[in-house]
Formats: sequence, structure tokens, C-alpha cells
Amino acid sequence: MAAAAPAAAGTVTITVTDLRNTNGVVRACMTTKESIFPKCRNDPNSYRTVVKAANTITIRFNNVKPGEYAIALLHDENEDGKANRVLGMAPKEGYGFSRDAPVRMAPPNWDDAVFTVGSADQKVAIKMRYFL
Repeated sequence: MAAAAPAAAGTVTITVTDLRNTNGVVRACMTTKESIFPKCRNDPNSYRTVVKAANTITIRFNNVKPGEYAIALLHDENEDGKANRVLGMAPKEGYGFSRDAPVRMAPPNWDDAVFTVGSADQKVAIKMRYFL
């Protein structure tokens, strides 16, 4: 009896718009782990990249296995590798999430950001948001 073929992997293409400037970089992560979203640091299977900031950015994650994913972006304007905050609360730098998930007094819920990746290529549009 032949083994079942593995599910086909696709490409997730993310278009990022509405950056307020071209300073620094944009840090992107895509994870299947609801328990750690929006941070991907502790997910060795997450898809992560860092790209130079520009007016519009295209990010591609290749060979993405089918599943449920959520994307978090940070416009790291000073390239210090972290989300800087005012008074420890309000974000100073831009952020964005898949499905344009809303940010209120905390990062968005998984259910607001999650989307399904199948075997076909997927396109995701994310607008960068700024609190200040």
C-alpha cells in the first residue's frame, strides 16, 4: 500500500502598504500557534523575515504547508529589534496583522487574524497602522 502524498505547499505573498516613512525595517512573522501569537520568537516552525522599509513592501513566504496561520508585522523604524512603546504602553512604531485584525488595548485575538492556507498560493494585504 502506498503512503499518502504530503499536502502541497504554496506561497503566501503579503503586500504591505501605508508605511509612514521608509526608515528602518519591517519585521514579519507568520505562525500556526495561537498560544504565542503575535510573537513568533518561541516558534521554531514560524515563517520570519526582515525587509527594508519602503512605501509598499512585498514579502513572500515559500513552501508554506496548508494550515491555519496569522501574520504580525512591526515597522521597526530604529532597527532595535523590538516594538518600542510610549510610557510602556502605546506603540511608537507601526504594526499590522493579517485580516486587518483590530488593535484595541492589546494585540489582536488569534480569531481576528487567522486565515487558512491551502495548496494554492495565497495573497494577503496588510495596512501598517500607527497609534501615535
